[in-house]
Amino acid sequence: MSDKPLEFAFFGNEYQAKKSTAMQKIMALLSQHGARIYIDRPFYEFLTKGQHLDMNVAGIFDDDDFTADFAVSMGGDGTLLRTASRVGHKGIPVFGVNVGRLGFLADVNPTEMERAVAAIYSGDFTVNEHSVLQIEVEGKPLKTIPYAINDVAVLKRDTASMISVRACVNDEYLMTYQADGLIVTTPMGSTAYSLSNGGPVIAPNADILCLTPVAPHSLNVRPIALNDDSVITLKVESRSHNFLVAIDGRSESLPEGTLITIRKAGYRIKVVRFSGRSYFSTLREKMTWGLDHR
Repeated sequence: MSDKPLEFAFFGNEYQAKKSTAMQKIMALLSQHGARIYIDRPFYEFLTKGQHLDMNVAGIFDDDDFTADFAVSMGGDGTLLRTASRVGHKGIPVFGVNVGRLGFLADVNPTEMERAVAAIYSGDFTVNEHSVLQIEVEGKPLKTIPYAINDVAVLKRDTASMISVRACVNDEYLMTYQADGLIVTTPMGSTAYSLSNGGPVIAPNADILCLTPVAPHSLNVRPIALNDDSVITLKVESRSHNFLVAIDGRSESLPEGTLITIRKAGYRIKVVRFSGRSYFSTLREKMTWGLDHR
């Protein structure tokens, strides 16, 4: 490491008070190394005004007006996904302190923060790169960030009726799904919404996208894996004349007939992994694979 103090940009949500305890601990650990700490403004206001904490930081930032050596997500996987979307093409490595629930992506537990900080300063970590999906919508710009690290889903809205999703891959017609929705997932997102709908677990270094239907009308319709260079176009018909598009859980309503194009973005997200915590060990732990329940 160089003599220049490392800079850390912190992100978090404003829902759980226990994040404040973890934040105080990691700030104290980083301060021992002379780190410069910057905090996203909404998270800073939650900590100072909501939790009445004294945050001695180098600065507060808004939107994408930040630079750092590392971005730190204080929360669960959802918080890490939002952090990654804010980091975008900046190329800043991200790691998550899991003060949420399951935590496939945010894999540093609060009890492991001392070891994680020591690993950062000793260089005892790896950086894995993950694909990002880019979403384009014909006719109107999306209100949310048009990039997804986990998945993009089109879903029914307002009624119990299914929607029809006409799917094409590289301009070739694939099929029309009669279902509650359709998920396009990256390997990182394969253990999220897609998995709960019967999709496969995909190793993170696989260059694959997967189309997973949500409650399809026909039992013959199964998830399909595609090369991640594929360009996927979707057009939805709905009895309610609208539908939801969910981008890493950030959803908005679109009128039926809107053409959605999904392709791999021109950049990848960097996620920090610490020694001794591999993807497969996390998978075994979180999924309780091999556990004898007798």
